[in-house]
Amino acid sequence: MLASSFPRRPARVSTRSRHRRFTLSRVPSTAWLVDLLLPPRCVSCGASAVGLCAACRASLRPLTPPRCARCGAPTAWPVERCRECAGRRLSFASAVAAFAYAGPARPFVRAWKERGLRLLAPLAAELVATHVASPGADVITHIPPDPARQLTRSRHPAEALAAELARCWQLPSTPVLARTRSAHRQASLPRAGRRANVEGSFIALARAPARVLLVDDVYTTGSTASAAATALRAAGARRVEVVTFARAVR
Repeated sequence: MLASSFPRRPARVSTRSRHRRFTLSRVPSTAWLVDLLLPPRCVSCGASAVGLCAACRASLRPLTPPRCARCGAPTAWPVERCRECAGRRLSFASAVAAFAYAGPARPFVRAWKERGLRLLAPLAAELVATHVASPGADVITHIPPDPARQLTRSRHPAEALAAELARCWQLPSTPVLARTRSAHRQASLPRAGRRANVEGSFIALARAPARVLLVDDVYTTGSTASAAATALRAAGARRVEVVTFARAVR
């Protein structure tokens, strides 16, 4: 079921005059006004639908086995390591994505991140839970946002997805990581430079549980997930698994 378009924590504005004090509650945000005034449209094709229309949902490309047991890349047969992750130092035990980052998945993620459409997080979690088995984890956490870029966005997609998946899988969800610094956009860097760009950019806020499920919106090369998993393991996690909505497929 999709989340309500009303804000969970309504803003409250107090006004004082000589005669009385009154309080205005449920002051709408810009996103709430957009949700209210504009009819729902498919974020991929523009058809009348909430989130994704039936045709675009059917066009999503699930990443089903066989796939690499370590990084989740689709393979011709089951392998422990594929050519994409062989020889790389990855701090997470496994990574799995629900869909290929192609077709309707691309505009879906862009609308989610850049337009702040809050109704997409419950839909994304529903789609992920349909294609990814419930993990054996002590806690679900997320890749924290870059603070500078988050100023222009609403709720961080990875945080929202982690919270919704926690409800689906009945697991506790809590922020465990923080950024130590801003980094350049990964998309603008070659693969060789992505690891150096995010290395050492995460720190644990507290001691991490033994089994942690780390959530992000898109897995590209695994550099960000591996850097975050390194911080989690340094804080006590023995096993870190990664789940994302989509994955770049080469």
